[in-house]
Amino acid sequence: MAPKRRTRVAFTMAQRAEVWRRRQRGETLVSIAAATGREAGTIQSLIKVRGGVAPHRRQRARQALSLAEREAISRGIVQALSVRAIARTLGRAASTIAREITRNGGRERYRAVAADGRAWRAGARPKRCRLALHAPLCAAVATALAHAWSPQQTVGWLRMTFPDEPTMHVSHETIYRTLFVQTRGALKRELIAQLRSRRPLRRSQRATRHGQARGQIVDAVSIRERPADVADRAVPGHWEGDLLAGARNSHIATLVERASRYVHLVHVTGKDTASVVGALIREVRRLPGQLMTSLTWDRGHEMAAHKQLTIATDVQVYFCDPRSPWQRGSNENTNGLLRQYFPKGTSLAQYTQADLDAVAHQLNTRPRMTLGFRTPAQFLHDAVATTD
Repeated sequence: MAPKRRTRVAFTMAQRAEVWRRRQRGETLVSIAAATGREAGTIQSLIKVRGGVAPHRRQRARQALSLAEREAISRGIVQALSVRAIARTLGRAASTIAREITRNGGRERYRAVAADGRAWRAGARPKRCRLALHAPLCAAVATALAHAWSPQQTVGWLRMTFPDEPTMHVSHETIYRTLFVQTRGALKRELIAQLRSRRPLRRSQRATRHGQARGQIVDAVSIRERPADVADRAVPGHWEGDLLAGARNSHIATLVERASRYVHLVHVTGKDTASVVGALIREVRRLPGQLMTSLTWDRGHEMAAHKQLTIATDVQVYFCDPRSPWQRGSNENTNGLLRQYFPKGTSLAQYTQADLDAVAHQLNTRPRMTLGFRTPAQFLHDAVATTD
């Protein structure tokens, strides 16, 4: 099936500033997305471009002309004032006003907003970073990092080895920024793998896990408390679930009925628990009554609001032991089959619920050896009929 194209809405300057402000405060991607009205994957893509390093906030030099001053120049031109008269009203040199008018089309074509925009764009010329300007320093830093030295160790060694050569000195923050912001073009990104953290993004110094309840599912019911008829696949209605991950922080919720291997795929807008549980509630309500009575999930925090699912659908949620994917064997196997349709590196956000239903239909009408070459749809139909 042909992938759907999604219309991308660009970030405004104000939105970009808000994202980076919250990022530097240590907020999570989910909280930033909620505050800015964007998806967490979109926020991650914006941050990833700069390796997690916030751009410098641009501001005008104190001696530069402001938009208000350019508007005053424009009014002076309309009033046919001389360059010296305009300069006196602004407290500026006449030569400054003359150059401003000349470089922006002269008196006939001068427009304050256009002139201000041109000046702002001209001031964006980036200064090359220190490591890009000094090849010997860059080579020494790259060699040290390749030997698994930390940036701090590298800086200390350079200062000790070259005490009288300031051109061979650099700060550890400059090294980190040059590694993570690849547009600086000095150090290869592969060197990040030599850092002890091996993080793909520079982490905010204020980032914290406090209050995120990582690894903790409140009132989680262990898989060990599942009834025997769930474990032995004796009756239909018991399901396993997980998130299939795609590129740019996109996901699909996958549900597999344990007895028949019948599959449901659920479109989710984010990995946060509100998005996932809300999508699962809608999907369970699409099923015939009593076709799902239990759901077994891993310890992912996307199921933190499992009580809401149980209250809304009367489905009991059980949780696997930590790092025990084999306890959801049918679901793990199905996720492997789904890679035929959704290869790794594919953004899953482009697929609609109708697309996912079409893929699920193909899997549910495919003969399975484990079912005696019956299809999951046939097996589930016969099992439900027998139960009734």
